[in-house]
Amino acid sequence: MKVLAFSDLHMARNRAADLVTASTEADLVIGAGDFCNMRQGLDEAMLMLSGIAAPLVLVPGNAESAEELVAAAPEGVHVLHGSGMTLDGIRLFGLGYGVPPTPFGEWSCDLTEAEAGDLLARCAGADILIAHSPPKGYGDVTSQGVSVGSTAVRNAVEWLQPDYVFCGHIHDSWGYRGVIGRTQVANLGPSVNWFEVKA
Repeated sequence: MKVLAFSDLHMARNRAADLVTASTEADLVIGAGDFCNMRQGLDEAMLMLSGIAAPLVLVPGNAESAEELVAAAPEGVHVLHGSGMTLDGIRLFGLGYGVPPTPFGEWSCDLTEAEAGDLLARCAGADILIAHSPPKGYGDVTSQGVSVGSTAVRNAVEWLQPDYVFCGHIHDSWGYRGVIGRTQVANLGPSVNWFEVKA
């Protein structure tokens, strides 16, 4: 399966246009959160992505709540947050929000490590784990050199060993690629990222 994956669109119109154009070659498109800015403009962000005809799976970032994303997403789009699904034999599980809580204030949709761990415990197995927040120590370094990823996400990756974990959230680490055991870690960013995933 040819998978197109991205994160942190933040209403960037040119980035959205590139993703829509590339999506004509995709069997599946995955968005790993932060489609709008500070809980504003989500409907417009979804409109920017409305030209994607391939199956589209989204997780909420810390810039939108799960409820807001479900309400704004076009018909037929799958929103995962503490939940999973299987598509053409590929098992997907999603966890949105900022983990651990961000310093950004009341608008940010965040989870504690314990809350994230409880939601991730629902996952019995996955080929692709989609987490807005990166696993601790992998693609999670800020411009100040601080590792701010999630231990709950890292623990889930170590336990589940999916083929891939797709994340975003930490803009300074966009483009990061790494490995945890047999799992490939990708901090995506809003560019076109291609992956070949086997069922």
